[in-house]
Amino acid sequence: MAPSKEKEKPRPDRDTIAAFARYSSLAFQMFVIIALGAFGGMGLDKIVRWKFPVFTFILTILAVIIAVYHAIKDLIGLTGKKNRKP
Repeated sequence: MAPSKEKEKPRPDRDTIAAFARYSSLAFQMFVIIALGAFGGMGLDKIVRWKFPVFTFILTILAVIIAVYHAIKDLIGLTGKKNRKP
């Protein structure tokens, strides 16, 4: 009886795992920034009690802009570190 050879699953290398960790943490940071803006706006709108939720709208849009800026800054920093030659 011949020994059966099972196909070995390819294991992800350390660079792949590190990139996944970086990008998932970046997505989590973006989520937190946008959520803080939205909930902060909702809290201010409860205090002011206007008919239209002005602060929710403004702070959410501002939080999205800040989150995208933060993400672009981090991504440029990551690619800059990768492309540097020692």
